[in-house]
Amino acid sequence: MENENHTSVTEFILVGLANSQKTRICLFLIILLTYSLTVMGNLVIIVLVRGDSSLHTPMYFFLSNLSVLEICFVTSSMPQMLAHLLSGNGAISFIRCMSQMYITVCLGSVECFLLGAMAYDRYLAICHPLLYVITMSRRRQVQLASASWANGFLLTSVNVSFILRLPYCGPNRINHFFCDMPIVLKLACTDIRVTERTVIILAALIVVLPFSIILTSYILILSSVIRMRSAAGRRKAFSTCASHLIVVTLFYGILIIVYLTPGSDRAPGHDKELAVFYMVVTPLLNPIIYTLRNKDIHRAMSRMVQRWGLKEKQSTLMS
Repeated sequence: MENENHTSVTEFILVGLANSQKTRICLFLIILLTYSLTVMGNLVIIVLVRGDSSLHTPMYFFLSNLSVLEICFVTSSMPQMLAHLLSGNGAISFIRCMSQMYITVCLGSVECFLLGAMAYDRYLAICHPLLYVITMSRRRQVQLASASWANGFLLTSVNVSFILRLPYCGPNRINHFFCDMPIVLKLACTDIRVTERTVIILAALIVVLPFSIILTSYILILSSVIRMRSAAGRRKAFSTCASHLIVVTLFYGILIIVYLTPGSDRAPGHDKELAVFYMVVTPLLNPIIYTLRNKDIHRAMSRMVQRWGLKEKQSTLMS
């Protein structure tokens, strides 16, 4: 086939999660609740970090970036998923499908780099506490966060450009609830072996580079913690790293299974089950994991509630 793009597909049909109307309505209510809680949970973190001066530290700066990312990530796919569950019609235009694929992969890539920056921040805080304030200045925080967003979008743009150049002339049925890159790639009506290898290599770069930073950071952190004489110091170090480690394990575990293992080794529809976890469940778990045992967040939330209570009392007295 010629290199020229002969795409004739104007829309794709997303099979979705269920065929039964009763099951679709049940899933709609569950996913709507999950989406609402995810957005609210991450918004609370953003408001707390911005509004409470005690949380104006590098760790919470990166956490607020992660919360913004999670809101964007779930919004890129879940409203459409809810609309399809309610209507039973999984049709999506070619342009919208490709746009959704690009945005979700971009945001997933940004999260890889952002988790790497957060691991580096923990390494500096635990292994070099005396230099931490100087090394992790506000300027350095902004640089690391900006680099995470820029690298995620730049590398993904290169990756997706290879997929957009392929011709799509049918079939147009996607056994998924959103336009996932590996599945869309398989619908191209041409030999995709070279493109698939290129996409996997670039995806591996996006995954492996930040993961190597995370792994190196935590090896150095573990080495430093073992040498600590104070048991209280060890507990504090492990406490500050535990939430990040749980999120990293969840995120990278699923990412490697979905994007860096051959699709032929998995049963049809298995990708959908994994995708429900990383598209729906994980973004909800992240704010819970970071706030459940975090005393700083608890104190900031308590102060915020008290301030709101005082404002309500003052407005009541004035009226």
